[in-house]
Amino acid sequence: MPKQKKVSFDILEHELVPKHEVVPPEEAARILRELGVRPEQLPWIRATDPVARRIGAKPGDIVRIYRKSPTAGEIVVYRYVVGY
Repeated sequence: MPKQKKVSFDILEHELVPKHEVVPPEEAARILRELGVRPEQLPWIRATDPVARRIGAKPGDIVRIYRKSPTAGEIVVYRYVVGY
C-alpha cells in the first residue's frame, strides 16, 4: 500500500471558515458592558478548537467572528474561550 502524504493547509483560508479574531481585553470589557452579560454567558468555543488554536485564543479570551449572512450582509458574533 502506498504511503499517504500528510496534507497541510491554513484552516483560516478555507471558504467555509469565517474570520475569527481575539478581542483585546479593554475592548472585550466594553463589549460585555454593552451586551449586559458576563463572559461565561456568551456561547463557548473550546481552546482546542482548530481555529481557536490557530489564532492563539486562550481560556478566558473572547473571540469575535464575522459571518456572512444572506439577509443581513455580515454579522458579528462573540464566543468565550473555555479550556475544557
